Amino acid sequence: MGRIVHFEIHVNEMERAVKFYGEVFGWTFEDWTDFAGMPYMGAVTGGEDQPGINGALMQRQGPPPEPNQPMNGYACTMGVGDYDATEAKILENGGQVAMPKYALPGMAWQGYYKDTEGNIFGIHQPDENAK
Repeated sequence: MGRIVHFEIHVNEMERAVKFYGEVFGWTFEDWTDFAGMPYMGAVTGGEDQPGINGALMQRQGPPPEPNQPMNGYACTMGVGDYDATEAKILENGGQVAMPKYALPGMAWQGYYKDTEGNIFGIHQPDENAK
């Protein structure tokens, strides 16, 4: 089975992206630039006792996504405990709404955002009462 074990988020400005993901989601970073041969920051997204994977921010190697273009890659979705508080952090740290909060009835709240680098990501708060 081919389970996802690592992700990479392509960024234009590494310091800005590290600040965004650190402030919004509490991720910590390890500098793997020497290993990768380019600006590359390993992202620790949670403890080993939690479900999920770790990944990295890497220097973008081409042009950033154009505004309003269709998705042409994977969208990572982060689980959160408080949707509205997380959305506030996203917006306070320079993110933008891509698709507003909506209910997955009986399951969760979901929505999509643009990070400071123009990448789309989702947030997901489990809630059996969502409707």
